[in-house]
Amino acid sequence: MTAIAATPPIQPPLLGKSRAELVEWVQQQGQPAYRGKQLHEWIYAKGVRSLATISVFPKQWRAALETVEVGRSHLHYRAVAPDGTIKYLLRLSDGHMIETVGIPTDKRLTVCVSSQVGCPMACTFCATGKGGFLRNLATHEILDQVLTVQSDFGQRVTNIVFMGMGEPLLNDQAVLAAVRSINQDIGIGQRCITISTVGIPGRIRRWAEHQLQATLAVSLHASNQSIREQLVPSARQYPLPMLLEECREYVQITGRRVTFEYILLAELNDLPTHADELAHHLRGFQSHVNLIPYNPIQEMDYQRPTPKRVETFVQRLQAAGIAVSVRQTRGLEADAACGQLRAAIAPRIDSKNSENR
Repeated sequence: MTAIAATPPIQPPLLGKSRAELVEWVQQQGQPAYRGKQLHEWIYAKGVRSLATISVFPKQWRAALETVEVGRSHLHYRAVAPDGTIKYLLRLSDGHMIETVGIPTDKRLTVCVSSQVGCPMACTFCATGKGGFLRNLATHEILDQVLTVQSDFGQRVTNIVFMGMGEPLLNDQAVLAAVRSINQDIGIGQRCITISTVGIPGRIRRWAEHQLQATLAVSLHASNQSIREQLVPSARQYPLPMLLEECREYVQITGRRVTFEYILLAELNDLPTHADELAHHLRGFQSHVNLIPYNPIQEMDYQRPTPKRVETFVQRLQAAGIAVSVRQTRGLEADAACGQLRAAIAPRIDSKNSENR
């Protein structure tokens, strides 16, 4: 009887491992500990895609490492908006696509990262949910987005917002590991990281127990339960009073304020009465309201409010003592603005596009 050879275990990607874990890994390969520190630098600081290209490693060992995966994606598509914002469509190892966005300003480079392939929340104003949900992203697939943007811009990323495709708190273990690696391995302070959630029962309280310094941003988008159910289907199982109570618990546990995101939709949730209603909910709350004028998507006929209506909404909140700001729209022309991300196959539009870049 012919023996069947056992299939060797699949080597997990190295991206996501800490410096100590990489030191241990290289020692298991029969290499000295300092090779692990070199490997850490090449993965996180230099953004290497293949271990075979690490020039400081012995040539013979590099040849033996050709089958070891770093854990990087392939750039399928790259679109540049007039304001300098760049949207990336990344192809993962299983062929699924995700989008991430690099947002430059004078002093910052922010990456808007995805946490899932698609999204199960199906918010009516958001393009991502129109394609449904496929799977959670692994930690290395989240980190890869940061390194992709950092490499393409040729400058250090300063801020991370988990506001791309997906609901982060439905993939909280991978997101938590990514936040810690972004902080400890890539070197971005936790206070420069924002986790955005539409609200999942019990998950905000559980997230608070990790005692992170990252900002929690809750996608509220409505001043009452009726409108919220119209915009966010999951709100039927998570009424607004329960969500706000859990947010108050988050403040008590962490001592950090909550940011409430509120997309302004003309004639639907942008009236002065809505501002007053929102202010009533948040009075005495350690919070901040971030207003987002609606960014259009093809499937819906919601309208963006006029600047005057936005200003009136701001004034009503300020008069009630509510801290408020208006998010500047970036990347609109490249469909890279808030609520516009989807993993659609797109034509290449500039010379920097590449399948394996």
